[in-house]
Parts: sequence; C-alpha cells; structure tokens
Amino acid sequence: MAERPAAAAGDILTVRTDGAQRTNMIRLFLSSTFTDMSSERKALLEKAYPEVLSFCRSLGLHFEVVDLRWGIRSVPFGDHEACEISLLELQQCKRISAGPAFIALLGYRYGHRALPRLIPEKQFEVLLSKLSKNPEGVKQLQQWYLKDTNAVPPTYVLQPIPTHFPHYCDLRPESRQQHDNNVLSWRFTEGRLLQLLRSAAAAAEVAGDITAEQKQHFYTSGTEQEFQQGLWGEGCESSALLFIRETPRQKMKDRPKRIAKFTDLTAAELLDAEAQELLTRLKARLYASSQKILNLHSVELSKGNVEPKRKEHAQYLDSICQQFVSQVKARIGAAVDSLEAGRRRKLWGSTEEEQDVADWVVEEGRQHAMSAEGVHGREGLLGKICLTMWESTNVRHSPLVVHGAAGMGKTTLLCKVAQEMQGVLDARAAVVIRLLAARHPKRPDLDHVLRGVCLQVCLTCGLAPPSQLRAGAHLELLRVFRNILEEVSRLGNTLLIVLDSLEQLADRHHAHSLRWLPADVPPNVHLLVSMDTNSEAFASMRLKIATLNGFFEVERLSPDEGERITESYLRASQRTLTGEQKGAVLQSFQLTGCPLHLKLILSAAKRWRSFTPRTELGASTQEVMSQLLLRLEEKHGKELVGGALGYIALAREGLLEAELRDVMSLDDDVIREVYTHSLPPTPSLIRLPPLLWARLRWDLEDQLEERWTGGVATIAFKSRRLFEAVTARYLTSERRGRSHRILAEYFLGRWSGKLKPAALPGLSLLLSDRKVPPQPLWFAPGLANVRKLQELPYQLLHAGLWEELQQEVVGSADWLFCKIRVCGVSSVIDDLDQCSQYMDCPEMGLVRDTLVLIKPSLDFLDGHKDVSLFYSELLARLSSLRPAFPAVIGRLCSQCDEWFRTCPEAVLIPKSSFLQQPGGALQHTLSALHGDVVCVEVSAALRLLVAGSDGGVVAVWSLVDRQLVHALQGHTAAVLSVKLIDNSAHCLSLAADSSLRRWSLKSGRQLLCIQEAVPGTASSVHLHLSEQLLFVYTRTQVKVWRSDGAELPLSSTEQASQVLGVLGDSVVCLFDLDRVRISNPDGTQTVATQLGGSAGSVTPLDSVALPKRGKVLVVSEEGFLYQICRTGQHSAAEFPLRPSFLSVTEDERTLLTGCERTLSLFNINSDSVDRFLDLQHDDSVLSACVSSDRRHLASGAADQLIRIWSVTTGALLDTLCGSDAAVTSVLFYDGFVVSASSAAACIRLWSLKYDTRHKPPAHIPAGSAHVAVTKDGDQVFYVRHRSQREVISWNSVTGSLSDRLPVSTEVCCLELAQSKRLLLCGLTSGTVLIYPLNLPQETLCIPPPESLSGVLCLAVSSQEKQVAVAYMDSVCLFEITTRDSFPTVEGPLQRLSLSLLHAPLSAMALLPDRRLLYGTGCGEVKLHAFSGGGGADLQPHRSRVTCVTASNWGTHALVGSEDAVQRLWALNPPALEHTMEFKGFFFEGVLSAAFSESDRFVFTGSLDRTIKVWDVASGQLLYVQYVYSPVVRMVTFRNGFVALSQQGSVIREAFRCPDQISPDYNPLKNIKAQYRVTSRDKDQNSQQNSASDLKDFNPAQFNLSLPNMFGDKPSSTCTIL
Repeated sequence: MAERPAAAAGDILTVRTDGAQRTNMIRLFLSSTFTDMSSERKALLEKAYPEVLSFCRSLGLHFEVVDLRWGIRSVPFGDHEACEISLLELQQCKRISAGPAFIALLGYRYGHRALPRLIPEKQFEVLLSKLSKNPEGVKQLQQWYLKDTNAVPPTYVLQPIPTHFPHYCDLRPESRQQHDNNVLSWRFTEGRLLQLLRSAAAAAEVAGDITAEQKQHFYTSGTEQEFQQGLWGEGCESSALLFIRETPRQKMKDRPKRIAKFTDLTAAELLDAEAQELLTRLKARLYASSQKILNLHSVELSKGNVEPKRKEHAQYLDSICQQFVSQVKARIGAAVDSLEAGRRRKLWGSTEEEQDVADWVVEEGRQHAMSAEGVHGREGLLGKICLTMWESTNVRHSPLVVHGAAGMGKTTLLCKVAQEMQGVLDARAAVVIRLLAARHPKRPDLDHVLRGVCLQVCLTCGLAPPSQLRAGAHLELLRVFRNILEEVSRLGNTLLIVLDSLEQLADRHHAHSLRWLPADVPPNVHLLVSMDTNSEAFASMRLKIATLNGFFEVERLSPDEGERITESYLRASQRTLTGEQKGAVLQSFQLTGCPLHLKLILSAAKRWRSFTPRTELGASTQEVMSQLLLRLEEKHGKELVGGALGYIALAREGLLEAELRDVMSLDDDVIREVYTHSLPPTPSLIRLPPLLWARLRWDLEDQLEERWTGGVATIAFKSRRLFEAVTARYLTSERRGRSHRILAEYFLGRWSGKLKPAALPGLSLLLSDRKVPPQPLWFAPGLANVRKLQELPYQLLHAGLWEELQQEVVGSADWLFCKIRVCGVSSVIDDLDQCSQYMDCPEMGLVRDTLVLIKPSLDFLDGHKDVSLFYSELLARLSSLRPAFPAVIGRLCSQCDEWFRTCPEAVLIPKSSFLQQPGGALQHTLSALHGDVVCVEVSAALRLLVAGSDGGVVAVWSLVDRQLVHALQGHTAAVLSVKLIDNSAHCLSLAADSSLRRWSLKSGRQLLCIQEAVPGTASSVHLHLSEQLLFVYTRTQVKVWRSDGAELPLSSTEQASQVLGVLGDSVVCLFDLDRVRISNPDGTQTVATQLGGSAGSVTPLDSVALPKRGKVLVVSEEGFLYQICRTGQHSAAEFPLRPSFLSVTEDERTLLTGCERTLSLFNINSDSVDRFLDLQHDDSVLSACVSSDRRHLASGAADQLIRIWSVTTGALLDTLCGSDAAVTSVLFYDGFVVSASSAAACIRLWSLKYDTRHKPPAHIPAGSAHVAVTKDGDQVFYVRHRSQREVISWNSVTGSLSDRLPVSTEVCCLELAQSKRLLLCGLTSGTVLIYPLNLPQETLCIPPPESLSGVLCLAVSSQEKQVAVAYMDSVCLFEITTRDSFPTVEGPLQRLSLSLLHAPLSAMALLPDRRLLYGTGCGEVKLHAFSGGGGADLQPHRSRVTCVTASNWGTHALVGSEDAVQRLWALNPPALEHTMEFKGFFFEGVLSAAFSESDRFVFTGSLDRTIKVWDVASGQLLYVQYVYSPVVRMVTFRNGFVALSQQGSVIREAFRCPDQISPDYNPLKNIKAQYRVTSRDKDQNSQQNSASDLKDFNPAQFNLSLPNMFGDKPSSTCTIL
C-alpha cells in the first residue's frame, strides 16, 4: 500500500493513528470457502507462512495472516454476523498492511450465500409488496425480519437463529438430536427465505423499484463479496494475489456425495446449479480482469479429496506454496522499495539506524493525539479556562489546573481547550499535548516526558534542539525545560503545553510532588495540567500555588447535559433509542453524573434494537463494566473472554492481534472450551479459530484501541477502569501466574516447532502443533525482536520462571546489548529493578549496577554503543567478580570471552577489571549538584540529606529512595554552610554571595532571604541556630537575626575581640589576648573572665562548641586546650597537637582531632581531655565522624580512601576506595557512611553491611603527580602530590601499600627499567635516585649537574643499556651496567647542551643506537646522535610535545602533542611516515603511547579518555576505546599493553586484529569524533593524504593486509623476558 503522508512537527495535535501512521506491518486477509480449500490453507500454514514471516522479519516488518475460515467446518453461530466481520477484517488488513493485503483461493465451490442480516426499510417493504400473492411467504419473512426503528434510517434485522430454533447453537451431547433437527430445519428455512427474497427482488428489479446491484445482493456469496472488496477496489490489484483450482475431468459418479466439501449443495444435498452458474460467472470475470495476479492450477481430485500423500497432489500444494512465497515476497519488496524511495523507512527493531529527531517527536506526539469531539455541558468551564489564558497572556502567571474525579472527562476537556487555542490566542500558536494515561497501565517517566516536550517545542517553534538531552541528567533537563519556555516567550511565540493526568507519572524524581513544574510561567506561554482531585499530585499543586484563580474543577454533569451528550453520541452512530430506552439510560446516568459511566452505557445502548427487551443498567461505572463482561461471557464463553482480556491486561506493552491468537492457542483452558463439544478439524494441529477472536473483537470495538509504536500496532484497553475491572474479575492469583507463564513461554519460543500436550474432551492426551512462530532475539543482523525485548523479562518474572530469567535475560550478554540498543539502557535497569523486588539474587544487582555505571557513556552516544565496546566494558567491570559469582557474572564474562575469540574485527580485550566495578560498599552516587560539594548535612528525623555546592545550588535528597527532592537555586556563589531544622522541615543555607536563605523542604520554596549576611570577607564563616536567633560569625565578627529575618544590633565593645563560638544565644569571644567575654547579642548578661594556666597571651588555632554541655573547646598555638563554660568557668590542659580540624561526637563525650596523618580521639572530662586512641593513615586526615552507637569511626583522608575503625579497639575494620578525590566530609546515617569532597560534584553513600565478595580492589589515588608501572601491572609507583617527598610502592594485586621510598626533595619524574627492575626517580635538585627493586635496602644516586638544574624527564633505552637524564640546560647519557650482580650507573658518557633561550625539553625517547629523540614545550622535535654528535630538526608541532615513544626495535617513533596531532616517524633514516590527527568531543592531547611487541601497532592514551590503536604501516586508526579516564602511562606487555589511568586504575588489555579488515569497518562508530591521516608516498617521497578534508573524511575506506607488511623478526622485549 502507499505510504501515508507524514505529519509536520507543528501539527502533532491533529495526527490520528488511523490517518498518518507509518506502518511496518504486513497483514494478509485470506479469502476462501470453508471446506473447499482446506488442504491448500493447511499447506500454506505449514510451509509458506513461516518463510514469508522470516523474510518480513529480516526487513523489520511484522507479518500475519487473517484466515477466518481456518479451524471451523462451517459457521457455528446463529447471529449472522460472520460475513460482516469478514469484510471488516478485510478493511482492517487493507488499512494496516504496508504491502499485499488480500489473498484469494477459489476452487469448485462458490461459497455459502447467506441471508442478508440487515435490509433497509424501504427496500424490505418493496420486497414484501412483490410477495402480496404469497401471504405465507410474507408472514415467514416478517417472522424472521423485525423492524428496528432505532436505526437511522430504520432497518429490518434478521433475527438470530436460536430465536426460533433454540438448540441450533446447543452442542451439548445430551442435546445432539435437537441440535441436528434445528440445523436441518434452519437449512430448509434459510433456503425458503432466500427463495422468497430472490423472487421478490427479481420482480422488484423488473418493476424498476430496485437496481440490479441491489438484487444481486441476495444472490452473492460471502466469498464473492470479499473478492469484490479485495480484488476490484481502487488500487487493489497491486496488493492482492489470486489462486484458482480447476477440476476439469471430474467424473459424474463422484458428484455430489463424494465431493460434497468441494462443491455447493442445496439443503436437499443436491448439486446447486444456481451456485455453479454464479461460480462460472465469477471465474470468467476473474480470468478477464485479474490476469496479472492469477495463478491457475488444474487438479483432479482423488476420491473427492486433495490427498497430500499423492505425488501429483503434493506437487500441486508445493507449487501453491512456492508461488505464494515468491509473489508475496516480490510485492513486499516492491512496497518497501517504494516507501524508501520517498522518505527513509524506520526499520522496526533496527539497532543500526539513528531515528531522526523529527520522526521521534512525530511518533511521540501521535501517541498522545486525541479527538475532543462530543464535548457537551462544559461550555462554561471551557470559556473560563480560555478567558483566564487570554487575560494572562502578556504577564507572568501560574499554570492552569483542571481537576476532578476519575472518569469526569478531564482529558476530553483539555483536548478541546487545545483545539480552541488558536482561536483564543493566536492562529499560529503552537500546541504540545501529552496524555500521560494514554499508555496505561504503564506509567510514563518524567524525564522521558520532559525530553519529548522540549524537543517538540523546539521543532515547533523553530528553536535549535538542546544538545545532549540525556535521559539521566534530571537537573539538566529541568534547566533546559525552563530555559526553553523563557526563550519561546522572549521570541514572542505563543505556546500551550497540555499535560493530562499528572498523577499517572511514574514516581521517579518525586514526580508527584510537582517540584519539576514551574510555578511561574513566562508571558505567551501557557501550562495546562490536569489531575485527580484525590491524588498526591493535586495536594502538591495546592501547596505549590497559593491562589485558587488557576484551579478549575470538572464536576458531575447535569441531567440536561447528559441528555445532550446522549443525543450527540447516537446521532454520530446513526442510531436512536425508544423513549423507554432513553429514559433508562438517563436514569442510570443521573446516579453518578459521570461521563465515563454514560459513555459505557451508550456503547451498549447503540446496539439495542427498538424491539430489544429492557435490561437493567448498572448504577455505576463498575457495574456497567461487569454487565459488559457478563454479556460477552454468555455470547463467547467465559474462558475465551477471560483469556483474551486477561492476556491484554497482563501484557506490558499490549499485544499484537497475531500474538493474542497465538497465546490463546497455547492456553489449554481456552482450547478446551472451544472444542468442548466438537473435535478440531486436524487434531495434530490445534489453534484458536481466528473467527472466534474476530467476533469478540467486534463486540469490544469501543473498549479496545490500537497503540502504534515503531509502525506496529498493539491492542490495549481504552479505559484504565476497564483494565481494573478485567484484572479484578479474571486475574486471580492462580490464573495470573498461569497466564504469565504462557506469555513467557510464547516469547521464549518454547513451543515453536514443538508438539504441546493437549487434553480435550473425548480424546486421550495428545500432542499437537500450535503453530506459533519462533522467537529469536535477532531476526537478522542489526534487527532485533522488539516484542520479545519488551515482554519477556516481565513475563518470566511474574510467572516465577526465575531460572529462565537468569539464563535468558540477566545472564545473557547478547540480550543486554540488544535491549540497550533498541529500548535504551534505562529500560534494562528498570527491568532489573523490578526483578530485584521479587528475587533475592545478588548477581542481578551487580549486573544492574554495572549498567548504571555504563549509562553515562551510553547516554552520551545516544545508546549507540557498539557490541565490542559494550562487551569490553562488561569484562572491564565484572571479570574480577567471576570466581565469586559463576552463575550469572561468570556466564556473562564467558560469553564476552567467546565473542572476542570469534570477533572478525579489531578489538581490545580487557584482561582485568580496570573500570569501576559494581557492588561493594558504594551503594549510591548522588550527582545532581552544579559544582563541587562544599558542605553536607544529614537529618535522621527527616531522612533527608542536604548539600551545598560551589555553584550555588542547595540539593536535597531523600535518604529513603535516594532520589533528588529539591534543587534549591537562588545563591549566586558557593554555598558555605547548610543547617537542617528538624522540627519545622526547613533548612538554612549561607553562601559566599553574602546571602542567608531559609527554605521549606516540603515545597522547595524560599521562605526568607537576608542579603549581606556574611560579615566582612573572611574565608571561614560559621552558621549557628538557636531556638530564637540566627548567628553568622567569622573569626572577628558576628551578625544576629530573629527567626523572622529582623537583624539585632550588637552592642559595641571597646576592645577588638576574636569569636570562639556560640553557645545557645551567647557569643564567646576572646579579647585583650587572654580574656574571654560571654554575652548575649543585646549586651546583657555579660560574663568576662581571664584564662589561666597559660603563660602570656592565647592564640587560638581552632575551636569547637559543645552546646549540650554548654562549653567551647579551644586549642591554642601555645599548646593548650581550654574548656570554657557559659558561666565563665574554664580549665586548661596541655595539648601538644596542632590539629587540622576539630570535631566532637554527637553525645559530646569524645573529641576528634586530625593532625597530618594521625587521627586522635580524646575523652572529654570536666576539666581535661584524655587521649585514648591514635589512628594512623597513609595521607593527611581531612574528616572524621563517630557513629551514634559509638562503635564505629569513619575517617576521610587525602589519599581518597575512607577508613572504618573500631572505636573500642582501634582496629581498622575496612577501607573503602572509589572516592576519586580527597574525602573532606564523612557522616553516618542508618548503617551508611555519607562522604563528599570539595573537589568532586557528587556525594557517595557507602554501606557498612555489604557482601565483601564483590569488594572492588583498591587502587592508587586518582590524579597522582607522577606514576610508573611494571610491565605485568602488579606494582605501581607513585607520588601523590608534587610537594610530597616520598615515592610510594603499591601492590595492585593485593590493593595495598607495600613500601615508602623517601626522597630528599620534590620528585619531578619517575621511570622504570622493566627488565633490570630499577626505579629511577628524578628530583628538583637535579639528583636521580635509583632504587633496585630486587634490593629494597639499596639506593643508587646520580648526582646533580654543576648547574644544579632540576631533572625534567628520564628515558631508558629499549634494551635498558643506557639512560638519558634531561635537565634545563642539557641531556646527559649514562650507562647501566652490573658489577658483582649489583646494578651500577656510569657516566655521564656524553652530554647534549640545550639552549636556555628555547622552551625546555618536555618529552624524550632514547633509541638503542644512542640517538635521542625529544620534543619541547613549544612543539620543537629534534633527533640527536650521541655517538656521532650529529642531529636533525624534525617537523615541529603547534603545541607542547607531550609524548615521545620509540618502538621496541628502534625503527619507528611516535611523537604526540597537546593539539591531538601525532606523527609517526621512520628513524632509519629519519622520515615522517604518517601524520595522524584526531578531533573528538573532549580535549584530545596525547599523554602516553606504547608499541606492540612486534611493532605492528602503536597504542595511545589521550586526554579525551580513550585508548586508540593505530597501524604502524598504514597509519590508519584501527580501534577506539573509551575508558572514562585519561591514560597517563603505557607499557608494552605480551600481545597488548599495561596502562595506568589518571583515575589510578591499572589497565591490562590484549589486542586482536584480523589479517584482513573489511572495507566497511569504521573505527569511529562508537565515538563522536573525526580523524585524518596524512601519509608519505614512499615511492615518490611526497605526502599523500588519506583524507582530503577532516570534516568529510570517511574513516572506513581502507583495507589492510597486515601480515604482508611485517616480517617475522622477534621482539627484543620477548628475548629479554
């Protein structure tokens, strides 16, 4: 079929799913008679359909066949609706199918010619008039056809057969005789009625009262009616196929009895000559008009049958199937080509395509499009809303709120407002609407909604869409949302955003609190929202908006309004009601006044006939729904109705109709009900007859809806209330579990191609094929099974199939990658979160946490991470956990290993866990602050955490669910202090902009703002809160306010004073060097005293207040600790420490002091303090806290570690690594440690009760000044700070410090002689210390040069025979030798003088032949030969040279600089081979490099946090891997390298590269970057670009034959090893 026109982005509101929907569905309607073509239909089902299904799936299409004649021998129903339902299904197929839609099979049977169910009043009365001479016939027609005056115009309706033959549909064994008699009686009655109508019609045609076409209606079979609609409509030929079977030489003796199922017989079982004549005419027309689609077969029947076992019949059936497959494929292919020729078709389930933003917005908007037709009785409310919008257009205003009870019509009213918007405000007004209950029972995520709204507003209003609207950046999304509204207003555009049913949002980020919703909307922008009056969202909105002017309640409808709605509804349905019926409808409606109640009543009432007996109507919505379900059960069967509706309710995303038929075919209870009184036509192949579902679907037309996603339509309930009614009525605990299991087995594909046991009445247990399709994860390379991804985890979980869930989902790397690429990483995390609510599986939590860690990079790449990078991340995070967790983690890692073994492309394979791994003590990372964390406070009573950042944001998190509650914005500088006020749920924040603010933690509102609150410009400011007063004080000044913000003037003093602290309402100050004053702000109740016990003056170093004990502790520079009470009493005791910080425990019994690397604990006595514990650290102690039960102490240090100690014994209980910054704050909360750093923008929560099996290994501190690593990565040497005078040896295997190597001055650089095990350490003094690692007690020393210049860098030759030392003015060459098994260094052998007028040397490499290649800070590159004294200037760089690395054999060298330019030089003779330029999203400067053992490849680490692999021969980029941190050191090791990241992690990886690389291979498919390589033409010694333009360069255009480029020369490094 032709592609429907796409909607423009600005016309989203008018998009309807039946008007502009792009479809990825192929739905074929199969037309044939019931028995004539049964063999052909069965052959197609078994052979042809699966092949076409596979073909469609490979194109991203859904395929299904609607064969309403399958599974039943004749129409067993007495309601005469089968023909109409067939034609409706055919229309649906033509509407939905993107390709062919109709398949016709015609044999030697014309088909049943049924009585018309409806005959127009005038036509029927004309026919009766022609039978005036046959009163008996008239009476019989009037007995079966009753006039329905409710139809407009009136119609005569054929009565159901059971009206006169009550046992016609009674298939019970005890009623068999009556049933058979009724069936026979009906056949004669039907024949008699048809004869009467045909004779009357013939006479009427002759008289000119009806047309020939109207007359033919009484002769035409249902099959020919389908042919007319499917073959001869406009444009039908291109979407149809026709198969005709002829039987030319059939013997007369075979007729009619032996071939009864192949031909038409009369009620007397005689050959129906009239039907044969009509069949002949039909075939003649088909032969004449449908030659292009005709497939003609001549088959002679065998004993009146088509026998598949006969050779000629088998060949015939094979031919049918082959023709069907080839021709359907051709038509589908042509349809797909025509679609793609216009606009690119989005493949369903594609992982390769990036969906266009406009397409995504159109599809998102289409899902929320809804008509507002039939709005009655709300004119007054509609006018009020429109008037309020008009009046507030030019001013800032609050959102408008529509609220009311469920079912009151809020959604329809909002849609009507949206439609009236352009007339009220601006003809060009943009409208964005989101019906948040549209996908019930699924609750939409707030971030997803806001992202869609932002993108749609941008496209509609002509704004540039914000870059990187990442799903996880909630605060950023809120900021973008508000900025877009302001920008639309600034440009003068008119915009209406409609958000319906806010209570239906998923409660992530506390969505129901509505803190994300702006309370102040700019001019020209309108926010219209709706919610249930009884919801949390409404309560939050009332708190948010003070005035009631913007609230509009949707109340119950009046009787008059209900009557108008009834009349409008019936008019639109071309129906009416009798007075009695209408009265009953309105009487029931008046009980509730609810529009939904009325809608359900009218849905049933429009099917009433004028002669329908009055029925009781439900007094409520629930009762009406119960009556509806009961009527359906009586007509269709309880199991069929309960099964169909139950499966729709249990499906996570709705069900495709084909899926629903398949699932019900697997449900033995449904099948047993269907075949209770009759056997299936083929017991070995049992399915639900499609006609049964079609009839039920017809009766549910007002209750079900299509939901389109990705061009595929699922069916779901229109009303959330119906979903609830179905759940309550059918989904008992037992049935729910069984239904979930059937759905799970279906999406697992468990019964595809297998026989399933079936127990049917009258049959012993048999095995039958249910003909359900296979469910692979991938339909084709790059095309995923979307429905399986959506449904399987949910169904497995709720079916209790947890082992399968672990194997097929959680423990499948292929599944995880597939779903992430198609559905997004958030959907996988949500799946695992749901699973964790029911399952106790630690490994599942680890997988979930792994995906959370991967999520930022996936968000940055919009989810388009290549499988190799995804698998490498899994290994890099999980490999160390595989021994402890073999079931899931081990399985995932093994799958990754196997994938890498067979990968046909270049890959880096992790050999260790070097990325942050999941689990361990770190449970949550709260990262919503703009800027680094300055202050943190926790309230156990409120269960809230409040933090202030240097960006001026005060963030509030709930410690219950770890979600952000508020981002309080108002400060314009760093927040210096925060205080929580438990009794009022308020918080105070003090910032460097001198403002003090008070906030409500419930609403997020600012309650108070005091400007100029910070006295002076002191860097240390303190905030204190008493019962009545607020104090802000520095070392020298104090300011005080009442709780209402009124400032209290302080009494002046004659002497300068120093503030020591505040106790209650009293300020404690030091004056006159050794005197203390304790006074209230107003100057009353002043106490003054002189400190004793010290010699001379007192110089305070630090102080801390003990408010419960009413004293202040002061540590002085003179070595004393003073305890000063509020009464003026004081004591002094010697205190030898000079603490970096002071703090006291919650009970004020213990003093904690940090002094360099020691944390000391003191018991606080009445007049002294007693030290009882000293806790040693590896770096400066910065923070400490004791738990409320006094059992544990947490300390944070500059080495980025958190240590947990026993307060009782002083034992180190645990060390928590992963902070990645110096820990400046630690707090305890409910078994957790809360940590923060003034150099990091996040807060971490660590559990003290975690599984130590997945404790991550410790690593060296992040950002260490100098590092070196051994070739095996087992040992790392580092200098933490540039000022640190020791080198620390770290064992990366045990994750512990192994040694400290003291140095005399600051370290400038570190280098390792790997094979000789020598650590070289260059100092600022010019000295080089050499530590033999095998002789830890020994140290060698190269003395400084005469100039005493500091060491700039060191370089060891590849064979480790020489070492070069670079100083400011020279480079000296030394020889490394061994004497008596002891290493020695001799020299300097030679010296290279450097000009001080040039930039200093920044990086160098020493070649085996004593040549030195070096670069400088200004980009110069030089090659100097020590042996001959000669040198050469090589092509310079434009910026500082950061990396110079020589190959193992000294034949090549790589020089890299800060500007991301790398040059690969051939050294014998010197010649520039390749210039490699790489431009990415981050800074790109090259930091480190290493050649592979064979020198075939070179690995580089850059500031853009990637590792790149380059081919030495061609210079081409082979692979890019994102490792989250710049790589600062690289060392060749085996078939890969060992590297050290700036984060402190040791990276071990192997590189695997195929001999041939595909021309289509693109190394940048996983990174947002560009690169260019310029290579030397070796034949002509000229430059040759592999890319003429960096912007337009396609990096995939190269083909390498790597083995031919290199010899078999062994590596020198390998020889040494």
